[in-house]
Amino acid sequence: MNFDLIKAVIELVQQFMEQNESEALYSNDLHGFMEWINSSYKNTSESADPSWIGKESGRSSDSIINTLLIRMGRYAKTYSRSIGNSAFSSQDDFIYLIGLKTMGEMTKMELIRHNVHEKSSGILIINRLIHHGWVGQTVSEKDKRTKRIRITGKGLTVLDENMDEIRKASNVVVGNLTHSEQMLLITILSKLDDFHDSFYHMNLDARDLLDTAYKKLN
Repeated sequence: MNFDLIKAVIELVQQFMEQNESEALYSNDLHGFMEWINSSYKNTSESADPSWIGKESGRSSDSIINTLLIRMGRYAKTYSRSIGNSAFSSQDDFIYLIGLKTMGEMTKMELIRHNVHEKSSGILIINRLIHHGWVGQTVSEKDKRTKRIRITGKGLTVLDENMDEIRKASNVVVGNLTHSEQMLLITILSKLDDFHDSFYHMNLDARDLLDTAYKKLN
């Protein structure tokens, strides 16, 4: 008896039940399980390349990917405007707070780099959070020239009060992607993020940064 195969099937059934419990896209029976298998594990190698606007006239996949990523960012920014009844000036406010809550105390530059912001933009956001009393700052014991910041009790409270709306906006941005599609997207975006993060914070101007990235690809 092939116990590895049995184990694999049991794990698939468990994954199906967990996903279907939250999304309820399929009937909770053998027929629904088979539909889920066909949808989630179809052979993508046999699938045709997707179509996109301008493909026939020579628009590259690089171009459409850039455009789609920009559009997704703008959708997310639009949805975030409703969060907190204007308590937050922008989505950056609660993104910075979530970063501090998740990762703990850090220097200003560590937080700014984590959020892929230019120094000037990041400092404005941090100063705004300090003004509201949502974060506090102390002088680093290792380097008196460096200030470390942390989320305050007031910051945790405002974040907790609006977390349902933040989760709602995040859920809407993900849209109608299935669980397996979400996992694939996380894998792809993480790979892209690792590539860019490896050289993004070299204190280069935009032109040198572009040239560095291009050389790394070639």
